[in-house]
Amino acid sequence: AHDAAVGEVAELSRRIDEARSQIAESEAALGRLREEAVELTQRAATLRQEREQLLFVIDEQAGAQRQLRGELEGVESQLNERRMSIGETRVRIEDLERRMREELSVELAEQYAAYQPENEDWSAVEAEIEELRGKIERLGHVNLDAITEQEELEQRLSFLTGQRDDLRESERQLQELIRKLEDESKQRFRDTFEQIRNHFGELFRKLFGGGRAEITLQDPDDVLECGIDITARPPGKEPQSIALLSGGEKTMTAIALLLAVFKTRPSPFTLLDEVDAALDEANNERFNRVIREFLSDSQFIIITHSKRTMSIADVLYGITMQEAGVSKRVAVRLEDEHGEPVSAVA
Repeated sequence: AHDAAVGEVAELSRRIDEARSQIAESEAALGRLREEAVELTQRAATLRQEREQLLFVIDEQAGAQRQLRGELEGVESQLNERRMSIGETRVRIEDLERRMREELSVELAEQYAAYQPENEDWSAVEAEIEELRGKIERLGHVNLDAITEQEELEQRLSFLTGQRDDLRESERQLQELIRKLEDESKQRFRDTFEQIRNHFGELFRKLFGGGRAEITLQDPDDVLECGIDITARPPGKEPQSIALLSGGEKTMTAIALLLAVFKTRPSPFTLLDEVDAALDEANNERFNRVIREFLSDSQFIIITHSKRTMSIADVLYGITMQEAGVSKRVAVRLEDEHGEPVSAVA
C-alpha cells in the first residue's frame, strides 16, 4: 500500500536521523577528546623537554660526581701513600737513632733539633678532601617525579588516542551504514517508482481509452526528497502538464496515479470521496471498469452521487435527515453478478 511504502521510507529516514544523531554525539565526544589530547600532547611535550633538561643535568652532575670521586680517590690514595711513606720513614729514623745510640753514643734528636724539613701541608690536604666531600653531598638526589609524571601522561595520551581512533572508526561505520541505508532506500524507491510509472501509463490508457502519460522525477540525483512531474496526452491532444488539463482530465489522471500506487502496493481497502464528480458518462463508465479490476485485491468505499458508480456497488448506504439534526442510515444490498437477489440490509 502507498501508506506502507511511505512508512518504510519514513522508517529508513528515522534510522538515518538516528545514525546522524549518533555521529553528532560521536563528533562532540571526539572534539572533547581532541581538545584533551592536544592539551595532553602539549603537556607531554613540555615534560619531555623538562625530562631532556633533567637528564642533561643528571648527566652533568653524574659526570661531576665521577670526576670528584676520582679526584677524592686520587687524593686519598696519595694520602695513604704519604702515610705509609711516613710510617716507613719513622721506622727508618727509629732504626737510625737506635744504631747511632749504640754505635756513636749520639742522640739524633739533640743533633738535629734546629732542623726543619720540608713537610707536606697535611691540614690543606684534609681541607681539600672535606671540600670534595661537601661538593658530592650538595649534589644530593635528583628528583625524578617529572619523568614519572611524563610516563603517566604518555600512557593517558595513548589511551585517549585509542579512544579517538575508536570514535573515528565508529563514525566511519555509521557513515557507511547511512550510505548503505540511503543507497538501499534510493534503490527501493527507484524500483517502486518504475513499477508505479508503468502501471500509471497502463491505467491512464484504460481510463482515457488511449493516450499516453508519464511521471518523471524532478531531480533523479535526489530521489528521496524531490517531487514528480506529470505529463499527460489524452487521445487527440498534445502532451502537456497536468495543470493545463480540464477538470475531468485532471481527475482521471489523478485517479490513474492513485490506482497505480495501489496496484504496486495493494491496500486492504480504499476510500474514494466523490472522485467521479467531474466525470462525464463515458469517463465514468471507464472509471467503473477499472475499479472492477481491483475488486479481487481490495475493497472500495466510494462516496458518490453518480448512479453509474452506484450500479457497480455490492451494498449502498444512504444517509438521510428526516428530522432536523438527526441523521439516519439506509442500506440496500444489490443483486450479485448473476442477477440473483441478495438479502436486504437493515
